[in-house]
Amino acid sequence: MSGILNIYKEDVPTPAEQDAIRSIAKPFHAKSDDELRGLAGEFLRNTELDESLLAIFEKGAMLAQQPTRYEQRGDGLDLTETEVRTLRDEKENKWNISGTLLSLVIVCSMSAAVQGMDETAVNGAQLFYSKHFGIEDDEHLLGLLNAAPYLSCAVLGCWLTKPMNKYFGRRGTIFIACIISSLSCLWQGFTHTWQHMFFARLVLGLGIGPKSATVPIYAAESSPASIRGALTMMWQMWVAFGVMVGYLAGVAFHDIHSEKFPGLNWRLMIASPMVPPLIVCVHIFFCPESPRWLISHKRFKSAFEALESLRGTKLQAARDLLHIHFSLEAEKIVRRRLGVIQRRKELLTVPRNWRALRASTIVMAMQQLGGVNVIVYYSCNIIVEAGASTKKALLLSMGFGIINFLFALPAVWTIDTFGRRNLLLITFPMMALFMLLTGMAFYIPDVDSKTAVVSLGIFLFGMAYSPGEGPVPFVYSAECYPLHLRDIGMSWSTSVTWFFNFLVSMTLPLCLKHMGEQGTFAYYAGWNAIGFFLIFMYVPETKGKTLEGLDKVFRRRSSGENWKSLKALFLRGQVRSDIVVDEVEPEQTKNPYLM
Repeated sequence: MSGILNIYKEDVPTPAEQDAIRSIAKPFHAKSDDELRGLAGEFLRNTELDESLLAIFEKGAMLAQQPTRYEQRGDGLDLTETEVRTLRDEKENKWNISGTLLSLVIVCSMSAAVQGMDETAVNGAQLFYSKHFGIEDDEHLLGLLNAAPYLSCAVLGCWLTKPMNKYFGRRGTIFIACIISSLSCLWQGFTHTWQHMFFARLVLGLGIGPKSATVPIYAAESSPASIRGALTMMWQMWVAFGVMVGYLAGVAFHDIHSEKFPGLNWRLMIASPMVPPLIVCVHIFFCPESPRWLISHKRFKSAFEALESLRGTKLQAARDLLHIHFSLEAEKIVRRRLGVIQRRKELLTVPRNWRALRASTIVMAMQQLGGVNVIVYYSCNIIVEAGASTKKALLLSMGFGIINFLFALPAVWTIDTFGRRNLLLITFPMMALFMLLTGMAFYIPDVDSKTAVVSLGIFLFGMAYSPGEGPVPFVYSAECYPLHLRDIGMSWSTSVTWFFNFLVSMTLPLCLKHMGEQGTFAYYAGWNAIGFFLIFMYVPETKGKTLEGLDKVFRRRSSGENWKSLKALFLRGQVRSDIVVDEVEPEQTKNPYLM
C-alpha cells in the first residue's frame, strides 16, 4: 500500500521560487517600518485610491505584517483607543460581524441549501416517475437518471469554475449557477420520457458544479481570518439543511394529484428546488464582490469599499487590502516562473504537495464510498423494500434529513477543538457498524420490526456521519494545499468527490439487485473500515495550524510510525506510548522544502 501511495520524486522549485512561494503567505516578512510606509505610499500613488488615506494605509501595512502589533504601545504605530478596541474585538468578539458580512453569510448558506435540495428532491420523486417512464425494473436507467448531475459535475461542471470565476467574478458565477439550477429543476418537472429527464439532470449538474466550488471560495475570501474556517465549514452544514428541506418537499407533495396533470406529485417534488436559487439571485446583488477578485482585476477602490463594508473600519480594510494585494503579486511571480504545467506537476513531484493531495483525495473519496448518498438518494426505495408504504418511507427519510442537519451543527465547534483527524477516526468505525446494522435488519421476517430497525440503522448512520465525514472533507481540502496550488488542488478534490458521487448513485440499484440489501450495506460497511485505515495512515491533523504549520505537517514522513502504532492498536489493544502519531520530525536534509 505504501509503495502504491508514494509515487513522488524529489523535483522541487529553485530557491528563488521557494522564496516567492513563502512570500505568498507572508508578503511583508522582515521589512522595516520605513519600508512598510514606503510600500503603502507607493501603492496609493499607483492606484485610484485617495492619497489622503496614506496614514491609514501605513498603519494597515504594519498590522498586515504583525496583526497583534496593536497591543504594543509606543512603537510608532500610533493607534487611537477606538482603533485598538476595534482590533481587539475582532479577535475576542469574532462573531460581532457587520451587516454586510451577515448578508453574505446568508447568501452562502442559502446557496448550500439549494445544493442539498437539488440532491434529495429526486429521492421521493423517483418512486413515481420510474413507473411513469416505465423503467421501474431497469436498474441501469434508474441509476443513470439519479447519477446524471454528478457525472456532469465531475466531467465538466467543476472544471468550468475557473473560467467562469475569471470572467464573471464570484457573484456572477453564483448567479449564473443558480439560474441554471432553477431552470433545470423546472425543466425536470415537465419531462415525459426518461431521455428528456436525463438531459435536464445533466444540465442541473452544470449549475451544481460551479456553485459548489465557488461559494466556499467566496465565503473564505470575504470573511475575516478569525471566522474563516467556521464560515467555510458551514457550507456542508447548510447542504444538510437543504437535504432536510428536500425531504420535507417530498412529504408535502406526496398526496397532490390531478387528472389533468398526470404525476403532479412527483413533478412538484422534483421542481421544488427551483425557488430558493431565485432568492439567491436577487439577494446576491446586495452583497459586495469578493475583495480578492476585485484586487486581482485592479479594481482597488471597489475592493477597499467592499472590505470596509465587510470589516467595519477603514483601518481593517487597508490592512487586508495590502495583504491581499502583495500576496497576489507574489503569487503572480510564482505562476510566471512555474507555469500551469509545472504547478500541476508539483502536486505529484514535491513530497509536501503529494502528501496533501493524497490526504485530500482520501477524505473526499471516502465521503462518497462511506455510503452516505446511498441513503440520501435512495432511502425511500430502501425503506419501501423493507415493507413500508411510500408515504411512510418519505416520512422516515424526512427524519433522516432532520437528524443529518441537527447533528451537523456541533461540527462548528468540534472541528476546531476536537480536530479533523480525530473526528474521522471516531466516526468511520461507527459508520461501518451502523451500515452493517441496516443491512442485517433485512433478515428480520416481521415487516414492522424490519422497517423499524432499518430506519434505526439509517438514523444512527446519520448521527455518526454528520459531525465527522460530512463537514471535514471540504474544510480539509481547502486548507491542506499550499497557496500557489490551492486552485488546482481544489479543482481536483471537488472533481473526485463528484466522480465518486456519480459512481455510488449510478451503481446502487445494480448492487441492490445482485448483492441484495444485506450484501450492499455490508459492502459499504467494508469501505468505512478501509476508510478508517487510510485516514489513520495517511491523513495528518491540520487543526489550528498556520500556513507554515501546515507545511511542516505535510513534510513529515509519518506513515511508517503510523503503521507501527496501528499494529500496536490491534495487537495489544492500545496505541504505543512511545509514538506520537503525526508528530515525528523527519531527518534534516540539505533542502528543507523536501521534508
